[in-house]
Amino acid sequence: MPHWSPEGRIRVSLLGATGLVGQEIARRLLDHPWFELGAIAASAGSTGLRYGEAARGGADGLPSALADRRLVRCDPDEAWAPIVLSALDTAAAREIEPQFAEAGALVISNASAFRMEPDVPLIVPEVNPEDLSLLATQRATHGWSGGIVCNPNCVAAIVGLALAPLHQRWGLRALSVTTLQSASGAGYPGVSALDLLGNVVPHIEGEEEKITAELEKLLRLPDQTRIGAQVHRVPVPSGHMASVILECAEKIRLEEAEECLRNWTGAPEARGLPALPQHPIFVSCASDRPQPRLDLWAGDGMTVTVGRLRRDPVLGLRFVVLGHNLVRGAAGAAVANAELVVRGQGPGVRERLSLTPAH
Repeated sequence: MPHWSPEGRIRVSLLGATGLVGQEIARRLLDHPWFELGAIAASAGSTGLRYGEAARGGADGLPSALADRRLVRCDPDEAWAPIVLSALDTAAAREIEPQFAEAGALVISNASAFRMEPDVPLIVPEVNPEDLSLLATQRATHGWSGGIVCNPNCVAAIVGLALAPLHQRWGLRALSVTTLQSASGAGYPGVSALDLLGNVVPHIEGEEEKITAELEKLLRLPDQTRIGAQVHRVPVPSGHMASVILECAEKIRLEEAEECLRNWTGAPEARGLPALPQHPIFVSCASDRPQPRLDLWAGDGMTVTVGRLRRDPVLGLRFVVLGHNLVRGAAGAAVANAELVVRGQGPGVRERLSLTPAH
């Protein structure tokens, strides 16, 4: 596919702007080549405040061009745009995101509220861009002109990206995932410091179920594929790591697996999107990598790092994967999905995307 880009920048709105993910989305939209950040919206309690005043747990890093903006309500009457990026929590997303879809906006959601709905695309651009075709079913079902597209759970996004080339070539049969998930994955204020510092918590409510269900949907795994997940919260600021052990339908030689991961560039539809690196997976040969301190920001936070790739005596193959949970697992993923949606509109995108709310 040619590296097509729209003529002129497209206005986008941001919902749920004050949290860690919302702030990272805002930073990535500030000088985006395709998008112009319009309304910045938050809860009713933050309406009218300066963004820098209301932002939580990271506001010191907001550029002044963002910090001085005034927040509006998460309502289509105040925050409508043809593309809406949502960092709302699940409860708020379930109520608010359909209002924007009904008003004709394409909502790119980070929340889990609609991820597992059968007519909602759950997208990683390099893995399954064709699933955007579900929008036609969604629109017919709900009778709206907009739509909702979801990012996967942060672990599912990171692990799914590393698994995709192996599954596409050899077919996954069984999978065991053990995670070490950073403190920022719990949002702000998150887990109490007294609970987490010098400690590991082997439980995150609902996380194991999300990982297994979303990997099945994202990778289109056959029903007979066996998946197990065990999660842990660890005292690392950012970066989710997972130890992955897998079995495929065909035996894989170690050098073949390494070559497959190293050379994979993903689906043609995703190539050249501004948010995405040319190589979404970096394979490290070092015996002690990946590490959050050293590898978190590979590809501006959008590259996942795979290391410790080796034979496993039980299932066949194992590796460790690290990704930035706030970027590849959330904010950067949302921006990339918005780019994918826009590219899917093709030439004349500004005309194809309604520039006024539906009535």
